[in-house]
Amino acid sequence: MSALSWKPFVYGGVASITAECGTFPIDLTKTRLQVQGQVNDANFKEIRYRGMMHALVRICREEGLKALYSGIAPAMLRQASYGTIKIGTYQSLKRLFVERPEDETLMINVICGILSGVISSSIANPTDVLKIRMQAERNVTRGGMIGSFLSIYRQEGTRGLWKGVSLTAQRAAIVVGVELPVYDITKKHLILSGLMGDTVYTHFLSSFTCGLAGAIASNPVDVVRTRLMNQKTLRGGTRSGYLGTLDCLLQMWKNEGFWALYKGFWPNWLRLGPWNIIFFVTYEQLKKLDS
Repeated sequence: MSALSWKPFVYGGVASITAECGTFPIDLTKTRLQVQGQVNDANFKEIRYRGMMHALVRICREEGLKALYSGIAPAMLRQASYGTIKIGTYQSLKRLFVERPEDETLMINVICGILSGVISSSIANPTDVLKIRMQAERNVTRGGMIGSFLSIYRQEGTRGLWKGVSLTAQRAAIVVGVELPVYDITKKHLILSGLMGDTVYTHFLSSFTCGLAGAIASNPVDVVRTRLMNQKTLRGGTRSGYLGTLDCLLQMWKNEGFWALYKGFWPNWLRLGPWNIIFFVTYEQLKKLDS
């Protein structure tokens, strides 16, 4: 019955929401940096931000402190669904393969991570679209999350809410397939080697390591996903900008150079690092409180 336990789902959801609230302004700067400099979109052609700190300061000065949390509602809704399903499915799948954590292997953890990432991200895709649209807009959408949802639905239909779902699933497969196994393996070796015990410091180091690995592996897919989700496609099929994933990659490489695929890398890593630290420390503490 341990494979069907509800506890990893609840702990994963609570820890995900906590981590999201603590790192959201960094995520917003990442989105702003990733969408700027697009030759084929006049709304995002201007290079407004020189980096993460410059973006934080300029957004606060021009739009107010509240703008740093633009899109927090769909972000929390996303973590309540995506984070809950991701962690619960990952932990449950691992227990289906092996009974004890000590018997886990990197291959088993990677397979479980990829499967849980694809399943959870596909279900939660509409909340991701809402979050990115609200983060990218310099003017807060009237009506907040509900207003943004209705605007997307009226202009683009149901398909607009699942825009970029294949890329979202690919990114989640990379992120979850890298981060969770790297965290588990790092923590396992630190404890078994005798260097560190099962303490907050072990969770901190393991979280920081998996955040770096996840940022390096996922940033190119994340940039393409962000740009495709942010562009509008009307119900009649009329669209501006990129025709698809490959077209987006080629246009970025041609017009902005290879390193455009790593736009927003620093806020991406600086978000994933603290995000994973807050998440795993919270998750581990919830497990200890229950034991």
